[in-house]
Amino acid sequence: MKPILPLFVFVDACGWEIIKNDSFGGNFAPNRKRLASVFGYSSTCVPSILSGRWPVEHRNWCYFVYDPKNSPFKSVRPLRWLPTAITSRRIFRRWLTKFVKVHLKFRGYFDLYNIPFKYITLFDFTEKKSPLKPGGMNRGPNIFDFLEEKKIRYHVSAPEKPETENLAALIQDIESEQIDFAFLYWAGLDGLLHMVGNQSPEVPAKLRVYEQWIEQLMAAAQKHYAEVRLYVFSDHGMANCDELLDLKAKIEVLDVQMEKDYVVVYDSTMARFWFFNDRARQLITTALQQVPQGRILPDAELEEMRTLFTDRYFGELIFLVKEGVLIVPSHMGERPIRGMHGYHPTDKHSYAMLATNQADIPEEVTAIPDVFKLMTRDAQLAKARNAAAKAPAGV
Repeated sequence: MKPILPLFVFVDACGWEIIKNDSFGGNFAPNRKRLASVFGYSSTCVPSILSGRWPVEHRNWCYFVYDPKNSPFKSVRPLRWLPTAITSRRIFRRWLTKFVKVHLKFRGYFDLYNIPFKYITLFDFTEKKSPLKPGGMNRGPNIFDFLEEKKIRYHVSAPEKPETENLAALIQDIESEQIDFAFLYWAGLDGLLHMVGNQSPEVPAKLRVYEQWIEQLMAAAQKHYAEVRLYVFSDHGMANCDELLDLKAKIEVLDVQMEKDYVVVYDSTMARFWFFNDRARQLITTALQQVPQGRILPDAELEEMRTLFTDRYFGELIFLVKEGVLIVPSHMGERPIRGMHGYHPTDKHSYAMLATNQADIPEEVTAIPDVFKLMTRDAQLAKARNAAAKAPAGV
């Protein structure tokens, strides 16, 4: 038996509002805390957790950016001649996404979503590497770089595999007693919440399944490690989408043209614009100021959220909708979904959570990038104690 194992269990979208009135984790992680998230989607939340840094520092923010010079999608553009009835179908996009990911040798999460093939060569995709691998950040190191540097043996999930398969793989590594740190990633709750919203009875049912799995995991770990330091945490919550906004229709009636005068990415909760002339900037800005479901974010606020990119790589103008509003159709999808995240970090359902079996959570752990501090601290502690226990007597 080894002395200690830090066990970090990442439950995607398990926000504070999801668990604050639920018994989730009470038996194995009774000490819980609300954490502030970061402004953005999982494309920025996950890298922020894994690096301990903020979007402006690691430059993993939104997926699609205007960058025709570096666009990898030239081979896909001929698909613009196919009927929209085919190209807008989710099953077609999923099949094509898998093909394109292999063709382009992308290693991170990738999805073509609903970007029109007519304009696809205007865009680059920003997550070509996996943040769950060493060297996987757009800028700077992550926890796995740290573990490699410190020569700490670890386990990390493969997010493309089923949740049960990742659970089994971790238990196998625990039973071998070859690891000093573990990072388990479950994404199933996020997908469920997108489909059913945060009030469905399917949500607590899914939490009960996670509890059973974590109890199974802890039972295995406690047979092989004298102390298991468990942390269950999330990246954000999920708000119900109660209002739909066709922002695209409000922009396309203006006397300006996409690609000639401006470029835009319509994400699910924000629209990001790049302008090629002052007239387009003025017309679009004026139109957005008349949309009551959202607002243009000033630079001061973006800077406060540490998402002000001075090169405007992710957009010159950022329009964010209110919590509960869904931009649809968007470049993320043609049809409504029940739940969404990516709203302002101070909105009710944006907050993440941390639950642990440790007696205290350091006061300075207040936001999701701070989970990195716990990971590095406990990983080094485990390496030292496990190495000391392994060393021959008198050494």
